[in-house]
Amino acid sequence: MMRRDFRALNLRAFWQGLLRSDGGKGDRIVPPTGYTAQLTLFAAGAMAFLAVFALALALATGRLADRWSSQLAQSVTVRVSAPAAEQDARTQAVMQILQTTPGAGTPHLMPEDEVAQLLAPWFGPDMPVDALPVPSLIDLPIDNGEFDSDGLRLRLEAEAPGAVLDDHTQWRRPLVSAANRLRVLGVISLLLIAAASAAMITLAAKAALAANGQVIRVLRLIGARDITIATAFVRRFTHRAAIGGAVGTLFGMAAVAVLPDMDAAGGFLTGLGFQGWGWLLPLLIPVTAAGVGFFATRWAALKMLGAVR
Repeated sequence: MMRRDFRALNLRAFWQGLLRSDGGKGDRIVPPTGYTAQLTLFAAGAMAFLAVFALALALATGRLADRWSSQLAQSVTVRVSAPAAEQDARTQAVMQILQTTPGAGTPHLMPEDEVAQLLAPWFGPDMPVDALPVPSLIDLPIDNGEFDSDGLRLRLEAEAPGAVLDDHTQWRRPLVSAANRLRVLGVISLLLIAAASAAMITLAAKAALAANGQVIRVLRLIGARDITIATAFVRRFTHRAAIGGAVGTLFGMAAVAVLPDMDAAGGFLTGLGFQGWGWLLPLLIPVTAAGVGFFATRWAALKMLGAVR
């Protein structure tokens, strides 16, 4: 009888030592290979890869909104319309008004070739600008905060009829709004990626728990607590999520690095890569993947162990 009790005590000590969190042996009851391990690694890697692009989109659209807002706010355009005989005199009068406007820089009267380039997307490159009643366009840079667009607009209406001031507000507001919405879309994509990762890791953890049901029952018979058993699964799946997230992040950063930059292409969707300190932000993705794996596995393990008695 004493020998049987001694063996039971040795068996209990063996399993409790196997399940201890110290020494890195607590996850031995979790299968190191199999479809659950492959699913966790693949899910974490794929989601991290997508998260890199979602993060790049969110940062790039923020820069795009700031660039559009600043560039369009740094200058205004004055359009001068008058009969052909009075066009030059009216334009010179407007130039004198603009030169004496507080807070404004040196006005620039656009020549016909620049006007033709502006109208080319609508009328084609061969449009004879000199043969059409095209108004004169004056670009006026803004130097400081003393510039008063409303005051200048009233002055032009009084002293130079036919001159219209355009401060680009009508163009700037929808562009900035669209860029800000794209940034919000990028943030929402990151949240959805994290949620999808948690769902996949939860399913993998539940599958691993179900596959080791017999081992879990034996551990309970010898006195192992549910939190101790759950810790073994949490450690293994957190480690897998961190490795998959790191690999996916590296591949994602490499893919972003080969995208064309804004100077090379100059198109609307260029310049989506990271800039400066932004390259450090993707390094948080593996940490986030590990955190998602930790909480998802802990929740799944404790819920499933509590349901199966």
